[in-house]
Amino acid sequence: MKQALKTYWNILRRPAAHLSLGFLVIGAFVAGIVFWGGFNTAMEATNTEAFCTSCHEMKDNVFQELQTTIHYSNRSGVRAICSDCHVPHNWTDKIARKMQASKEVWGKIFGTIDTREKFEAHRLQLATNEWNRLKANNSLECRNCHQFESMDFTKQSKRASEAHSTYLGSGEKTCIDCHKGIAHQLPDMANVK
Repeated sequence: MKQALKTYWNILRRPAAHLSLGFLVIGAFVAGIVFWGGFNTAMEATNTEAFCTSCHEMKDNVFQELQTTIHYSNRSGVRAICSDCHVPHNWTDKIARKMQASKEVWGKIFGTIDTREKFEAHRLQLATNEWNRLKANNSLECRNCHQFESMDFTKQSKRASEAHSTYLGSGEKTCIDCHKGIAHQLPDMANVK
């Protein structure tokens, strides 16, 4: 055993063509830490309200709408920011969402929604994409703050209490089925079947 360790140590400290294997391993480890730190810093920077509202498409459209809702201003002082509703909190889901959202950069680059008129023309499709995403993940982002198990049905209206206990309790429906337009204006749904 002692001889095997000594042999391994000699391999690590013996110079390769220019650098020792030990130096390369330590260098790769340090580079990995720097990359990971930079990656996570960039991920968190793209989850801020300042980042989300840095383009006028969001600042002048959906952010203005959010500011008039209970999710922005309420008696408890708790405020939801864009990433609270549009980016999952756990890491693997967050990475998947960020990759999916990278397609949205093309819309910014090519000016798909760069005016209010273009935004309104695409609003139904944009909303439908979000509704489908939330439906598919059982309204995960809603449930990060609103847990079914913590709901006090006695403080809800009769209609809300019945709907929550019936549909959410059974898993038949999810939050977005009933709460479309909770933080943003609904699109024109006259032609929706």
